Amino acid sequence: MAKEVITPSILPGFMELLPADQIVFNNMLEIIKKTYEKYGFIPLDTPMIEKSEVLLAKSGGETEKQVYRFNKGDNDLSLRFDLTVPLARYVSQHFGDLTFPFKRYHIGKVFRGEKPQKGRFREFYQCDIDIIGNESLSVINDAEILSVIYSTFKALGFDDFTIRINNRKILNGFFEALQVSDKTEVLRTIDKLEKIGNEAVLKELEAIGLSKENSQRVLEFVGTKGSCRDIIKYLKEMNIQNDMFNEGIDELELVVNYIDSFKVPAENYTIDLTIARGLDYYTGTIYETVLNQYPSIGSVCSGGRYDNLAQKYTTKKLPGVGISIGLSRLFYQLREAGILGEMKRATPSKILVIPMNGTMENALEIATKIRDEGVSAEIYFNEGKIGKKFSYADKLGIPYVIVVGEDEVKSGIYKLKDMATGEQVNMTVEQIIEKLKAQYNI
Repeated sequence: MAKEVITPSILPGFMELLPADQIVFNNMLEIIKKTYEKYGFIPLDTPMIEKSEVLLAKSGGETEKQVYRFNKGDNDLSLRFDLTVPLARYVSQHFGDLTFPFKRYHIGKVFRGEKPQKGRFREFYQCDIDIIGNESLSVINDAEILSVIYSTFKALGFDDFTIRINNRKILNGFFEALQVSDKTEVLRTIDKLEKIGNEAVLKELEAIGLSKENSQRVLEFVGTKGSCRDIIKYLKEMNIQNDMFNEGIDELELVVNYIDSFKVPAENYTIDLTIARGLDYYTGTIYETVLNQYPSIGSVCSGGRYDNLAQKYTTKKLPGVGISIGLSRLFYQLREAGILGEMKRATPSKILVIPMNGTMENALEIATKIRDEGVSAEIYFNEGKIGKKFSYADKLGIPYVIVVGEDEVKSGIYKLKDMATGEQVNMTVEQIIEKLKAQYNI
């Protein structure tokens, strides 16, 4: 009787990478992590499974429909759908043990049972930073968050990107001054500007109850262009008598002043009055980041300031500001757009050590010496023709190979072969180590 073989497969909406892609993904993750740490953010991890009553305390609507929820024994459990709600729970639970402002980064998987499509996953990595204050939090932190975004995308190898910023108080105050009853619907309509154009948006604004005059004012307002200073000047000259509106202008101006002190180039950030992220969540500065040469990818990093992170879990007021990079989606989109280049390397090894007859112990010693100096090295243990051994290195994209034969052991001189050029250079083990350390900044 033939043995039944189950066809190997994974669920739709889950990402699984081949080694070369995984190395690139891991390198991106490591760059993001190192940049976050450079700014003093503290690593944090929380359980992937939370109590449903805790995790879903703030959610509702579409979010709750997407949550993976299940029972185990008497426990009602859910998989985390973002990293912000677990942060709120964590800060409330451990308040007495934390130092504020609390700066944390969290890189981990989250889960959403939405319909899978290109670049949208049910399991994906988020890379979050947040700064949480106790009762208050200086607006300077909002400028530092933008500086972190800039440094992160520069470190990832991008130059042509724009961090778009706005302040929800300006938007809300402006709509209050116009006596707009349904701000959320107006913001959703404005969000369609790039897709459907001014005329169609005008019609939609009038259809939801705005007068023709106010619809025109809204379009003129969100269409304001120019330098950050020009836009702030324009907002002040509007002379709108609304406390929230003017408070938002003051905050935005302060943020821009401090961004300049962080030495973020003017070409990498701008005020964009159309941005209205997190309609029921953000209360101050908001951010969206776009790669200018690849606008179809959409926002690659977003976030903002919120007044009270943990109001469902504590009576303490915990304001904060933070951003998130959806790494799985970003990686997928960059790979699909061909931005990541040829990903040939399928191993972190920088060198392959090939022992010939009777030199295995010598090869082990050499590989250990190389590893002790922080250079990734592996040894080819299998028997076979020398061509097969070099082919192994070539397929995995290992940059260098040395062959350890009896003559090499006696002389202490080894041929270091560059697999990309085919060039061979005679060197001692110490010289090989120095070359690799210098080349890979080890």
